[in-house]
Amino acid sequence: MECLMSLFEELKRRNVFRVGVAYIVASWVLLQVADLVLEAINAPNWVMQAMLMFVVLGFIASVIIAWAYEITPEGIKRESEVDRDKSITHATAARLVRITIGLLVTVVAIIVLERFVLTPPGPVAPQQAQTAEPVPESGPVVAQHTTEKNSLAVLTFVSISSGEDDEYFADGLTEEILNSLAQLPELLITARTSSFSFKGQEIPVTEIAETLGVAHIVEGSVRRSGDRLRVTAQLVRAADGFHLWSENYDSSSGDTIQVQEDIAEKIAIAMDVVMDEKKREAMREAGLRDVEAFIAMQKARELYAKAHDVSYGIPVLREANEYLEQVLELVPGYPPALEEHSDLFVHILNNHVTGIPMVDVNEEDVDEAREQMLVDVNLALENARNFSEQNEYEINLSMLSNNWRGILPRINRYSEGSGCNNPTWSPQFALPFGDASAYAQRIAQVTKCDPMFSNNWFNESRAWIWAGEPERALEVARQGMEIAPGNWLRFSRSWSLIVLGRFEELENVINQDMQNRANRLMAEINRLAAMGQRDGIEPLLAEILADPEIGGFVEFLAHARIGDREATNRIAAQIDEDPFGSAALTGLVLWCMCGAPWDLEVTPNFAADLEEGGLHWPPPSPIKWPLKDW
Repeated sequence: MECLMSLFEELKRRNVFRVGVAYIVASWVLLQVADLVLEAINAPNWVMQAMLMFVVLGFIASVIIAWAYEITPEGIKRESEVDRDKSITHATAARLVRITIGLLVTVVAIIVLERFVLTPPGPVAPQQAQTAEPVPESGPVVAQHTTEKNSLAVLTFVSISSGEDDEYFADGLTEEILNSLAQLPELLITARTSSFSFKGQEIPVTEIAETLGVAHIVEGSVRRSGDRLRVTAQLVRAADGFHLWSENYDSSSGDTIQVQEDIAEKIAIAMDVVMDEKKREAMREAGLRDVEAFIAMQKARELYAKAHDVSYGIPVLREANEYLEQVLELVPGYPPALEEHSDLFVHILNNHVTGIPMVDVNEEDVDEAREQMLVDVNLALENARNFSEQNEYEINLSMLSNNWRGILPRINRYSEGSGCNNPTWSPQFALPFGDASAYAQRIAQVTKCDPMFSNNWFNESRAWIWAGEPERALEVARQGMEIAPGNWLRFSRSWSLIVLGRFEELENVINQDMQNRANRLMAEINRLAAMGQRDGIEPLLAEILADPEIGGFVEFLAHARIGDREATNRIAAQIDEDPFGSAALTGLVLWCMCGAPWDLEVTPNFAADLEEGGLHWPPPSPIKWPLKDW
């Protein structure tokens, strides 16, 4: 024991400990600066690895040198050559302490620089909310929903590197985590559209949570440099900003999937989910599990959203499909990619049969679209990962293939279920032919899950109109316009006002909100038709017919609502002759909201499909159009 104490005292006297501490701190500073510089110049990974090796070897050398040598007024000498009475190790010790303190100050400066200067803006942490600038009145509006204690939103991880695909990589990693957590029935996960809507905005986490109606937020950051990967993730309780869990990951890009899975599982455990192998397997199956695939998927989704935000989206959907095909090559049979890939072909077929102009589509494209659409939807169904997804794809396939037998039981199963999914083509059957009230309540769940997606508010508002609750439909439309405004929501708001007979208010809404020319013309025709004023409609209808870009869909709806039976029969009969005709005609029934828009006998194919599906005719008319007398 005395020998150990003697050795310890000698190590202290020779400043071995102080040299070791100073070396470690100095090495950390050196490596952090090198990390930033090497990342900026895209240096290969081996450079950093070599530096780390030299630092480790240097530590061993510095400790040996501190033991064997001593600094004296005459220079560095071997310790055995220095007279103990003339030793200045105490002065050297004081100098080492000052150097170490200076290095520690540098460490703090680097941490502050990296966290608050070099990191791009992201959601503001709760404790920073008091100093944040006030959010203007036009900022996010809180969705009026009860917050569940097991609710959670995964915000987009901030990319703090500047590689070509680094932002898509961060988005893809975020979506993989979100999809994994969404498989756990114990958790209520906000859908992608809403979670991603706050990307790049400096909004306090507490405010985001309140807007989304969730109790917890997951946020993080991602840095890539060559093959190196650094991910930071944390789970925050929105009520008080407490971090329930956080962790840093330093690994290689090859470990991305393992990092993503570990983050998702640890978040689930922090949320008191009891994990088992069945749940882990469901979480693994939910994602792409391929880095290149989820980068391509993010690029496709960016274009997919853009295509649905422009008046003519077919060229953009074609670009999106190029990336979706990359995804399907890497992960064959991935259902979400197949469903989105089919959307281009549905647009081509629907535009073709309803007379919407397409400048870059020929007959060969139309023939190919019919085949490819069914290939995609069938494959999506074959690869469905759970019962809910299977039912969703069965509804879509029934609609698009004109095989409507059993469609209403599938719609009913959907309405009785839960979750964030909404089969794309379900409104065509649920509202004119099914239980509109049950469907509206089901869509209200979807809106709660994904409140920043405007189409959800529109679908819910329209469903309440079909369910005979126009006041509720108007309230949903107004709240949706505050939270996630969109062109279609303007229509559901105007329809609600028509049903309620508030025509003066409707006129103001049209003049103030309907900026798109075709939408404004259609809305004004609707107002006049609902008031029974045929005279004012004729010039507006002539304007629609004179514009080839507006297309036959709007023309048909106008004819139906003013009671032009001959015109609607003629157009419906022409559509019925097309193989995609029955699917297109269900869309006209849904959007017309006018009961039977044509005489059933002029559409024999559609009539046969109705009979096969056990669907009643005529459907109800949620809006009364006095000029239509049949």
